[in-house]
Amino acid sequence: MQETTNKLCNEKEVFMIVRKHKKGSTEKAKELRKSMTSQEIKLWDGFLKNYPIRILRQKVINYYILDFYCRQANLAIDIDGNQHYTKDGLEYDKERDYLIEAYGIKTIRIKNKEVDEDFKNVCKKIDAEIIKQIAKN
Repeated sequence: MQETTNKLCNEKEVFMIVRKHKKGSTEKAKELRKSMTSQEIKLWDGFLKNYPIRILRQKVINYYILDFYCRQANLAIDIDGNQHYTKDGLEYDKERDYLIEAYGIKTIRIKNKEVDEDFKNVCKKIDAEIIKQIAKN
């Protein structure tokens, strides 16, 4: 674990200095915008697209593509399908969140099921988090 921690710390330092996108990330983000999941479409069309503060879709931050990003609140909003709850998915998300956090960006995760079954509360949760994060900054 110590070796992994040191590696992450070193990568974090490099990422904070370099801030370059992985080759092809911008093109991949464009593709993802065109092929959003039904839950991402529902959240975008039903709430985020017309939110009073600008929200971006499929924003590239270093080596990662965030589902949604609010720059003013330094907030990433990720809509998580089943792949995020496997051992590999959980490990990947933990590392990703750690590195994204190095940029001062907080990530909130929302399950696909929540978007499908409790949309109104998902919107309230996101709104409250944006307001909270803006107040912090």
